[in-house]
Amino acid sequence: MFRWGILSTAKIGRDHVIPQFQDSKNGVVSAIASRDHDRARALCDRFGVPLAFGSYEELLASPDVDGVYIPLPTSQHIEWAIKAAQAGKHVLCEKPISLNADEIAPLIAARDAAGVLVSEAFMVTYHPQWHKVRALIAEGAIGRLRHVQGAFAYHNVDPSNMRNTASLGGGGLPDIGVYPTVATRFSTGKEPLRVQGSVEFDPDFGTDRYANVNADFGDFTLSFYCSTQMAARQLMVFHGEDGYIEVGAPFNAGDYGHPTVVLERRGHDEASIFRFGGVRQYRLQAEAFVRKVGGSDDEVFTLEQSVLNQKLIDAIYRAARHDSWETV
Repeated sequence: MFRWGILSTAKIGRDHVIPQFQDSKNGVVSAIASRDHDRARALCDRFGVPLAFGSYEELLASPDVDGVYIPLPTSQHIEWAIKAAQAGKHVLCEKPISLNADEIAPLIAARDAAGVLVSEAFMVTYHPQWHKVRALIAEGAIGRLRHVQGAFAYHNVDPSNMRNTASLGGGGLPDIGVYPTVATRFSTGKEPLRVQGSVEFDPDFGTDRYANVNADFGDFTLSFYCSTQMAARQLMVFHGEDGYIEVGAPFNAGDYGHPTVVLERRGHDEASIFRFGGVRQYRLQAEAFVRKVGGSDDEVFTLEQSVLNQKLIDAIYRAARHDSWETV
């Protein structure tokens, strides 16, 4: 069994990652670290995890940990992913892995030098819902793809929340704007050529609270918006000449409804509906990661993919500043 260590007691770890990692077929959480040892111990007791550490350095030095999951604030991702790789640990790091595409190069170098697996935790790329979308597009179920439409919004005005703290890497594009971009790239196998967009910043928090984006992929276009201060919504639609695919609960299955894929085809009276109840995408992600560590041919989200996705996010900010199309 692969032995996971968790760096921090972050909410996403408590609510989603640790429970599903514990239920995985090929891994177990063996250690949790926090800068507050009592908090680490309390979370270990909650989930039956044997080792609690009062510092991240102690966990990375432990011989009882094979790899780590990093749900720290975004501004600390690169630093601790590099330290983990240098300690010989495999790394699954929460998204976004960085705030700038250029920051990922040192992590790639550390990964290669240590011979470990390092991956950004885009759990959606492991969900069968998205594999179905990709297969339908590839087989021509909607004909020539012309446009992709996306949205991701929630309402959070808590000043103590890291998502509203600019120095920690908060903001809508880093937190949720990355999902429509990853989902589009994953489903189509295409990369954007140029982008335009507008970004609105919160005057108190300094983080982007609303972004409206248009991206040109050459063969098709993508338009999406994301917001941290609007009513909760998730949407992804792939519209082709012969039909369209609408993805239900595309990113947070369960929290935003039931995961479905609806295929509507021109000339057909009835839609095809594919349902994916009971899927635990964080567990699937962990299992694929561990198999990849063991030498399987599982598809995992690579750091090279992370660079490409972050280049798009970087270009959106540039386009908003210059009020022009920007090359990705």
